[in-house]
Amino acid sequence: MEQAILRLLGRRDYSPSDFNQLLSRLGLAPGDQPALQQTLRRLEQNGQIIRTKGNRYIQSLQADLIPGILRVNRQGKGFLEADDPAVPEIVVAESATGTALNGDHVLVRRDITRGLRPSGREQATGSVVRILDRKHAQIVGTLQRSRQFLFVIPDDPRIPHDIYVPPARDTGRPANIGDKVVVQLKAWESRHTNPEGEIIEVLGPADSEGVDMLSILRHYNLPAHFPKKVLNEAGAIARNHLHGQPTPDELRGRVDCRGHCVVTVDPDDAKDFDDAICLGRDARNQWKLWVHIADVSHYVRPGGALDEEALHRGNSTYLVDRVIPMLPEALSNELCSLNPAVDRLTKCVEFVLSNEGRVLEAKFYPAVIRSRRRLTYKETLAILQRPPAGDAVEQMLHQAHALAQRIRRARFQGGSLALDFPETKIRLDPRGRVLRIERNENDVSHQLIEEFMLLANEAVATRLMSLRRPALYRVHEPPDETRLAEYRDDVVSHNIPCGDLARRPEVQKLLLRLDSLPIGPALKIGFLRSLMRARYAVEPLGHYGLNKPKYTHFTSPIRRYADLVVHRALFDSVKISAQGLAPVAKRLSETERNSSDAERDSKDVKLFAYLRAQIKSGQLETYPGLVIDVRNFGFFVDVPALGMSGLVHLSSVEDDFYIFDATRNLLVGRRTRRVIRLGDNVTVQVGKVDTFKKQVDFQLTGQPPKARKKTPPPFPPSRGAKP
Repeated sequence: MEQAILRLLGRRDYSPSDFNQLLSRLGLAPGDQPALQQTLRRLEQNGQIIRTKGNRYIQSLQADLIPGILRVNRQGKGFLEADDPAVPEIVVAESATGTALNGDHVLVRRDITRGLRPSGREQATGSVVRILDRKHAQIVGTLQRSRQFLFVIPDDPRIPHDIYVPPARDTGRPANIGDKVVVQLKAWESRHTNPEGEIIEVLGPADSEGVDMLSILRHYNLPAHFPKKVLNEAGAIARNHLHGQPTPDELRGRVDCRGHCVVTVDPDDAKDFDDAICLGRDARNQWKLWVHIADVSHYVRPGGALDEEALHRGNSTYLVDRVIPMLPEALSNELCSLNPAVDRLTKCVEFVLSNEGRVLEAKFYPAVIRSRRRLTYKETLAILQRPPAGDAVEQMLHQAHALAQRIRRARFQGGSLALDFPETKIRLDPRGRVLRIERNENDVSHQLIEEFMLLANEAVATRLMSLRRPALYRVHEPPDETRLAEYRDDVVSHNIPCGDLARRPEVQKLLLRLDSLPIGPALKIGFLRSLMRARYAVEPLGHYGLNKPKYTHFTSPIRRYADLVVHRALFDSVKISAQGLAPVAKRLSETERNSSDAERDSKDVKLFAYLRAQIKSGQLETYPGLVIDVRNFGFFVDVPALGMSGLVHLSSVEDDFYIFDATRNLLVGRRTRRVIRLGDNVTVQVGKVDTFKKQVDFQLTGQPPKARKKTPPPFPPSRGAKP
C-alpha cells in the first residue's frame, strides 16, 4: 500500500486528494480505511508526504520539502543528508535550523541561492520546517547552578543552549553541582529560548573513575548489556556445542580445509577473529588463495532474538576502554571466532590467481577449517622482515606478502586512491588513565590482509550482481563537484600544480605530489573533507576511493551486520527484497556513523583528562605538530602523537605581533618577519583544555620551529572514506 500511495502521488496527472478520494483512486474497499490511515500517518511522519491545510495529500518533493538527517558542525551550520541519496546536500544556516539538533530527522524547505560561490554553481540551501524525529531526546551534560536556576551544560558542543532543569527526583542518587547527568528533553518550540528538561539519571562526579565512559554510552545510546532473551538464545547454541566445536551434522556438505595451512592475522588485543587465509601454488604454476570468513549466518538465523539485537546494534563499537560487541561473547569470541587448533565453520572464497595477482577464477562455498596459528600484525611484520625459515607458515606468509604487494600495485595503477592514514591507539592503566599512545602504521603486515579482503569483497559483489540477488553494497559516491572545485582552488592558491580533479588520474597525480611536499599532509586532509562518506545501499553504486564498480562488505560478519546480510544473500535460499533491505541499509549506515562518533569521543575524553593532568602538574610534554590551517586569530596544529588537532591562538605567541596575510594565507611577524604558513612543522605543548567546548588550545614552546621535512600524515578527519 505504501508504494501504491507514493506511485499515485508521484503521477503527473495527480491532483491533491483528501482521504476519501485516495481511498477511491487507489481502488480500496471501505474495510481498508484503517490500513490506509495508518500508512498515510507513517508516510507523513517519515516526511515523504505532507497534508495541506485542506487535508489533502501531496508528495513532500512537490512542495520542495526534503526529509533527511540534519548534520550540524561546531559552528552551528547545518547540512541536510536527504533520505533520497539522489538529492544533493542542502546547506542550512545556523539561523534556519530552528530547534533541530545534530542527527535529528527533519523536513527542510529547499530554496536555490545563486552566485554565492566563486565557481558560479548553484548552492542548494534551505530551512528546517519540522522535526520528524529527535535522535537525542535524552541529553548528557554537567549540572550547574546560577543564582536562580539549575541548568545542564550539554556534553555535545553542537547543542547551542544550556538546558534548564528542576532538582532531580527519583533518580536513585542525589545530583550535586558538577555531576554528569542525563536529561529528558521537554518540548522545545523556539530557538530563542532555552530548552527545559528533567534529570532522569545521575551518573556521578565528572572526574570520578568510569563516569566519562558512562557518559559516552548514554549520549550515543550504546547498550551496556545484552537482553536476557538474546543471552538465552546464545547460551542454547553454546550448550549444543559442548566441546566448543561444530557437530558432525554441521560438517556435512562442507569442503574440508582442515589440512590447509590456514592462519589468522589480527591486532594484538583482538579477541574475535573474522577472517583467515591460506595460499599455495596450484598445479598450473598459478596461485590458489583461500579467504575464509567466519560463518556467523549458520548460527544467527533471521528473525531470532540474536538477529534482531545484531540489527539493532548494527556493528560492534570499539571504545577506548571496552568493546560493545554486536554478538554475545559465546559466539563472537568462541563459536564463530576462527580460533587456532579448533574446528570452525566458514564461508570461503577460493581464488585462482595469476603470478601478477589477477583473478582467473573464484568459487564460493561453505567450509570447515582448523587454523594453524593466531598471528598478530607485529608478529607477522617481524616474520616478513627476516628471511623465511623452514616453517611452513613463515614461508607462506612471505609468498602471500609478495603476491599482496603485486595486487596492491595493480590496484593503484588501476585508479585506487592512496587515502590511508596512521591511527592512534590509546593504552590505559587499570584506573582508566592514559598510559601511553601508540601510533599504528598501515605497514606491509596490514596490507597483506587488506589486499586479500578487498579481493574477496569485490568477488562477492561481482557474484551477487551476476545472480541479480538483492543485497547490501558498500558504496562510496564521487565527491560533490562544488566541493572538489573549492578544494582545487585551495591547492592552486599554494602554487601547487593541479589538474582537473574530476579526472581520476589527476587526483592520483596530486596525491602523489602531496606525499612529497611539507604542506602535503595538511592539504590531504582537505581532500578527505571534500569526499562523500561511505555508506550501505541496495544499489551497487561503486566505490570511488577504491575505484571499484562492484564492491560490498563480506569479510567481518562477527562485527558488522551488513556482512551477515551479504552472507545470507550469497548462500541462503531464503531471500529478501531490495525494498525490504533499503531500511536496513539506512539503519546500518547510521549505526556505523554513531559508533564512529562514539569511538572518537571516547578517545577525546581520555586525552582531555590526560592533558588537563599535565596542566595541573605543571609538567608539560612537548609534541611535534603540523600547521593545517591559518586564520586571522591563530593557526590550527595537528599533533600526530596525540591523534588530535588544536588551535594556537595568536594571543599566546609572545615572540612577535603577527599580521594575517589573507592573500597568501599566512601569518607574518611584524618585527621578526617570521612566517607561519600551512605545512610548517612546529613544536607545541598544551595550553588550555575546554571540556565543555571539547577544544584543546596549544601553545608554541620556546624552541624554534623545526626545519621543514616530510611529516607523517596526521590523524584522519571524520569525513574520510572508510573502505
